[in-house]
Amino acid sequence: MFSNIYRHTLSCLGKKIAFAHVRNTSQICAQTLQYTKFGEPADVLELVQQEIPEPTDCEVLVKILAAPINPSDINTIQGKYPVKPPFPAIAGNEGVAEVLCVGEKVKKLKPGQRVVVAVNALGTWRTHAIFDEHQLMGVPAKLDLAAAATLIVNPPTAYRMLKDFVPLARGDCVIQNGANSAVGQIVHQLCKAWGINSVGVVRHRPNVDELKEYLKTLGATEILTEEELSTTEIFKKGGKLRPPRLALNCVGGKNASNVARLLAPKGVMVTYGGMSRNPLLVSTPALIFKNISYCGFWITRWSKEQAKSTEREKMFQELVQMLATGVLKGAKCEMVPLKDYKRAVAAALDVKGLVGKKLILDMSC
Repeated sequence: MFSNIYRHTLSCLGKKIAFAHVRNTSQICAQTLQYTKFGEPADVLELVQQEIPEPTDCEVLVKILAAPINPSDINTIQGKYPVKPPFPAIAGNEGVAEVLCVGEKVKKLKPGQRVVVAVNALGTWRTHAIFDEHQLMGVPAKLDLAAAATLIVNPPTAYRMLKDFVPLARGDCVIQNGANSAVGQIVHQLCKAWGINSVGVVRHRPNVDELKEYLKTLGATEILTEEELSTTEIFKKGGKLRPPRLALNCVGGKNASNVARLLAPKGVMVTYGGMSRNPLLVSTPALIFKNISYCGFWITRWSKEQAKSTEREKMFQELVQMLATGVLKGAKCEMVPLKDYKRAVAAALDVKGLVGKKLILDMSC
């Protein structure tokens, strides 16, 4: 129904005439996934209708096309994430949308343009929304829908960790656990593009050889299981690779300790997750005799600090170009209709298989 209205609005000469037609024909009502208390997503999320007002000043009315389900989204709904939105809250942090109508002070965006939500905790699990212009970023229409929907969290996380902690040169080596995660897959591809050796660590599984080959097609130099990690000699003197200068950790526990053990002197471990829910154990000899450094990274904090920086703009230009040309591709994904959100959030909590699969809510269904 709204698509017919929208086609008419594009033919109108002015925003006010266009929106007046919408109002007179049918009030725009967004379908929103809301929650009024913290808990398990399938238990606390509720599909609620919300009327959408006319955009004014710097506001932009958008139709959201697709929005991913990230671990941070699940943790936010559970109340386990640092971001605590006020209730009633609309879930979702990422999404790609199409501009329908703009306020009179909007300068850069126009109806028909495709955009991504560039600010955290605005609530993207809904069909329509009003956002401020500065909260949105234009992207090419030719960009794959899933790639656009997942642009703001995983690719920048991988990019910044490779850029900001150790000055890496061609031929250097990076090691990471959780190497088949969405971020891990981006890391392999960026390393390949930049001439950096990428070693990944994964859990053993029945199809581990198939997984290893897949990650190598993305750009991984070598993939090791957790068991192989403790005996590998690829970093020994005269071995296949130089000892890694940078380690990326999203697992924690003993796994992270074993990864850190392989770092070169003055190497750096960057922690951006803790999937095992076990604490990161720091080796005293590594600190004393190898001068290893341990740091943390949170893309939400970085994005807030760099909201208007030229470095942020440059990064997204490069990432969009790489995605558009096929140099970079997102993790495997599955589009799930919004009405099936309970199945989607349950699946996101129990993803199994060859690689980390991203669940994306399809707002057109």
